[in-house]
Amino acid sequence: MAMNLRERVTARLKSVPDTQQTARELAQWVFDEFPDECAVKKAGSASYIQTDKDLVQQLVAEIAGSRPLWQQKHPELKTTEGRPRHYYWSEMDASAEVAAAEGGTLVTSDLPEPSPLREHALYPILAEYLLTDEQRVYAMRINEKRSSNRAGSGGNEWLHPDLVGLEDLTADWTQNLRDCVRVLGERRARLWSFEVKLLLNRSNARKSFFQAVSNSSWAHFGYLVAATVEGDGTLKELHMLAAAHGIGVIQLDVQNPTESQILIPARERSEIDWDMCNRLTEENGDFAEFIGRVRRFHQTGELSAKEWEAGE
Repeated sequence: MAMNLRERVTARLKSVPDTQQTARELAQWVFDEFPDECAVKKAGSASYIQTDKDLVQQLVAEIAGSRPLWQQKHPELKTTEGRPRHYYWSEMDASAEVAAAEGGTLVTSDLPEPSPLREHALYPILAEYLLTDEQRVYAMRINEKRSSNRAGSGGNEWLHPDLVGLEDLTADWTQNLRDCVRVLGERRARLWSFEVKLLLNRSNARKSFFQAVSNSSWAHFGYLVAATVEGDGTLKELHMLAAAHGIGVIQLDVQNPTESQILIPARERSEIDWDMCNRLTEENGDFAEFIGRVRRFHQTGELSAKEWEAGE
């Protein structure tokens, strides 16, 4: 019996709606569940499929290559961006998916039951990723509830980032050079700003991006961060916006934070907007503490990982 891979994959995803799986996970499932069909496919492949491993790899390639056509036939078949791409089946439109994610029903693994996740749970995950050798950014949570709200209702809308960070540019320098730079008053750190979302899709991508533009305008680097970026069109939109405004995009891997990735690098701003920092410092106690930590770093050249914790 010849295999209809599209039917097998869509049936699998329908059976576990809103659960994300990679092409390799889907291919392995097909291989395990339909051995007769796989044997026929292997036998009819001439010589390019010689082992079971070759067959699974071929199924992975066919799933990935057929994705655009399958999505035209099945709008419910959706995929995330980044690597590896995840496939899932959802009857909800883009707006409903965002509402479900913000309501705490975002599925983040291949478990058979939904795994609720709140946005605040992403903050320590992002902080862990930022401390890897690739980034080495010390992050801190900015709690909007600690703001004065002296400007009245809506006065501080899109003012506060979710997290801020300090990157030590001198981490690999000798002590003599660090001391020299401190005396000369040269720049020793870069400041980062992060707006965090559970899900980015075509429904909320522009709004979320400009929220990040607004609350990250003071920093050297501004990033929009999401656990899931859904759809080719979403990433294309974000690339166009990033080219114009310089905000980058990070996709978090909530299961393995160190495997998170920068989908779009931010464009560095040469100077800090200290007037905006002053506004944030006046409005929010957490941001005032952040500026205090930045000052202490420039005075002492020391950073404490324990002090720089991004709690919920």
